[in-house]
Amino acid sequence: MSRVPYTSTTNACKLCTPLGATLVFKGIEGGVPFLHGSQGCATYMRRYIISHFREPMDIASSALGEKHAVYGGGPNLKKGLLNVMKKYAPKLIGVASTCLTETIGDDVHMILNEFRKEFGDLDLPEIVHCSTPSYMGTHMEGWHRAVRAIVDQMVTEKAEAHHTVNILPSLISPADIRHLKELCSAFGIGSVILPDISETLDGATKDEYEPIPTGGTPISAIHAMSGSAGTIEFGRTLAGNESGGTSLQKRFGVPCHQVGIPIGIRESDTFFAALEAVSGVSMPREVGLERGRLVDAMVDGHKYVFGKRAIVYGEEDLVIGLTSFLAEIGVKPVLVATGARNVNLEEHIRTVCGDVLTEMPEVHEGVDFHDIAERSAQLAPDLLVGHSKGYRYAREWNVPLVRVGFPVHDRFGGQRLLHIGYRGAQTLLDRIVNVILEKKQADSPVGYGYL
Repeated sequence: MSRVPYTSTTNACKLCTPLGATLVFKGIEGGVPFLHGSQGCATYMRRYIISHFREPMDIASSALGEKHAVYGGGPNLKKGLLNVMKKYAPKLIGVASTCLTETIGDDVHMILNEFRKEFGDLDLPEIVHCSTPSYMGTHMEGWHRAVRAIVDQMVTEKAEAHHTVNILPSLISPADIRHLKELCSAFGIGSVILPDISETLDGATKDEYEPIPTGGTPISAIHAMSGSAGTIEFGRTLAGNESGGTSLQKRFGVPCHQVGIPIGIRESDTFFAALEAVSGVSMPREVGLERGRLVDAMVDGHKYVFGKRAIVYGEEDLVIGLTSFLAEIGVKPVLVATGARNVNLEEHIRTVCGDVLTEMPEVHEGVDFHDIAERSAQLAPDLLVGHSKGYRYAREWNVPLVRVGFPVHDRFGGQRLLHIGYRGAQTLLDRIVNVILEKKQADSPVGYGYL
């Protein structure tokens, strides 16, 4: 009997699409993420988010069951929105669809219009909707879709011009977001960072529990994004695609600068050039000093890292930035992998480090960890660079894992890891050099006390 060929996923190198949208909605002032689907989806996502950020994470759900899969989930969605309004009094509810509701064909846009008409006498919050079934992409696709939905549905009029830069930062850490604010202040320009998870997912202890954490991108600032001096959008893979930044440019003439996530010297240089263009201010001395210290550290650490072989994996734009940085410090990326598909990853890797590397790494899209493991014996890596899901392989191959990205759920402080700018690259360099030195000490039969 003939068998039909199929492709299975053994250990995915990605997370689900609505999870990315959930993180975005959590980064809006007074925002509550709402999943239109089964309760299990919200439970799964809460587990991942809480283990990384170590913060409470409420995700509302329309909690559909078998009956709703047949008759539709509209009534549950409306009832769920009313419950969220009653319990949280949110300023925004971000509705993300899931596999179930997309498969049964719920017209969420129509249901939300009906809701606004039926309950128009109430003080309704902003309600933003985006389509995010997991079978259409990764958590980064959900992230970008949610950002685009917020811009399209909330920025509807041309605002008065103001000396502010919009930054659409992709999935970076709360520590990275705080650093972005510091950098904009150093350049003398205000910033609207969408989303801003610097407090909502890494907050301070309060005397009383807050159902919705303080912080997030202010609603008023979102409405005024059309009057900003420019937009800087992180993500080389967004080039040629509709995005939040291109939407503002097309509808309101706000200049959009699409750059890679600023990890390492050259990608950070590109970001700072864009910030100079928008702000009209040359690089401040303190930022230039950080660049100089980074270059000095790269010279000092070169002898420890040169020629080491690395496997890099994770979100597509993150691995592009990481690969560029590794090439700069003398590490040889031998395999670069992402769970996303159709993002031209090899082309972008060639662009950011083709003139530095004498040999291009293997580049894989739509990969899972089983595929990476199959190649490991031939590639003989010295270290892995990526999130915690690679730990089992690092342990099996007896090589260090430098934890970056999302999720980091087997170490403490993942939400406070700094990646971007010259300061972030300095932090990453120190971590990489130190895990290599630690491995050398551990493998030595006599031990070294001075390296």
